[in-house]
Amino acid sequence: MARAQDSFTFTVGKLDAGMAILLGDRAHLIEFPSVLLPPGATTGSIVNISVHRNVAQERKRDHEFWSLQEDILETFGSHSPENPQLEVRNVTQTSVTLEWPPIKLANAKLRSLDIYKNSQRLASIPNALTNYSTKLSGLSVDTQYTFQLLLRTSAGTYPSNLIRVRTHTIADTSGISVCFANVTDSVLLENAKLALKEMRAKWSDKIQIDTTHFVCTTPAVTPAGAQPAGGVAAAPGAEYQRALQLSIPVVQPQWILACHSEKKMVPISGYYLGVTPPNSGYSQRPQSMSQASLPSSSAAHKNSASRQSLPSIRRPTPPSATTQGPINEEEDEEEQAPPPKPSPSEMKHKSNGTMDRNFKFPTSPTQAQVVPPVPSLPTQPHAPKPEHEAGSNHTNEDDLTPVVVVVPSSVEVPPPPPVEKEIRKSFVESEDGEEEVGETVEIDLR
Repeated sequence: MARAQDSFTFTVGKLDAGMAILLGDRAHLIEFPSVLLPPGATTGSIVNISVHRNVAQERKRDHEFWSLQEDILETFGSHSPENPQLEVRNVTQTSVTLEWPPIKLANAKLRSLDIYKNSQRLASIPNALTNYSTKLSGLSVDTQYTFQLLLRTSAGTYPSNLIRVRTHTIADTSGISVCFANVTDSVLLENAKLALKEMRAKWSDKIQIDTTHFVCTTPAVTPAGAQPAGGVAAAPGAEYQRALQLSIPVVQPQWILACHSEKKMVPISGYYLGVTPPNSGYSQRPQSMSQASLPSSSAAHKNSASRQSLPSIRRPTPPSATTQGPINEEEDEEEQAPPPKPSPSEMKHKSNGTMDRNFKFPTSPTQAQVVPPVPSLPTQPHAPKPEHEAGSNHTNEDDLTPVVVVVPSSVEVPPPPPVEKEIRKSFVESEDGEEEVGETVEIDLR
């Protein structure tokens, strides 16, 4: 095999616009860049042109090319976006809270992340790269739903797992998730937390996406929460203002105790902040807790209220009793039962209607008081009149003697004597049917 020539001889035929027309021995005509001609070459010049293969540069080029292909495969071909993993965070009677881990797009670009309910597109998730949860409201009570996420990227579409959820019934209180704020009564706060634990509900100190109620007794901030409000302790707290912005109902702790007591979801209309709860008994610890045996202030309040609602039976008092001031109302209320039947000796003593004249009625330390004695009542053979007629007793003025009693301020006033529970009515009627009155005597009281 003949060896290939190392060079070829050409004659420059023409130079035109940067191109040279070269003519070979065998009448070959080629166009050659004039910039590659040796310096001083013109029309008619003879040049030799050599052509060689550069194998080393070919190998270097091939190595660089395939290295680039491997990098592209490793970057874009080995890792692809992953399907989202949808999970249930919280379920209530009318809402479902879903969450998922951060989506992995590999090197693809995100186009959209949509949520589907019962195989129908419901909405698009905003800020899908930083938002990992959503809350779906407006659902029906005790109804089953299916939910699924659909991830659309530049590398394709990736659906999530399909989950089935049934909303709670009214009797299921495990979906309650409250945020506690400023509760002034520490005992009430502890009772509410224990009630939530027994109901398998959740609570926290910060508002979260699954928070269903904001619980406090006053919108004022705590010392730690006064900083966002400008340091004013009486100003509404930041969490309270956020609850209003998110339309989270603000209720009192008594609502939690009411749900625990009723074992179902209680309407919140009577437990809003600033409204008096309909039943103050809910403010105490539930009966199933450790302090159920302790007496509660609400029970004492109910007993006192029921005792005050009963009609009080007041017995008539003799005229002399009016001078010693009003009778204690507590003693009057305690004497609700009818008086016992007196013994014969007591009947004899009461029939006389007399009183010890040496007895001194208490008066104020700074003044003297004229106290008339109790009139003597003659004994009558017939039965005593009822108690409600005892106040109409008529007496003779002949037996009345004024008694002046001065009590010094330094002397201790003795307690008043017991009031006779029964006074018999006695008077003498004349033949004409009118009452006989003895002679009247004017007494100077100066």
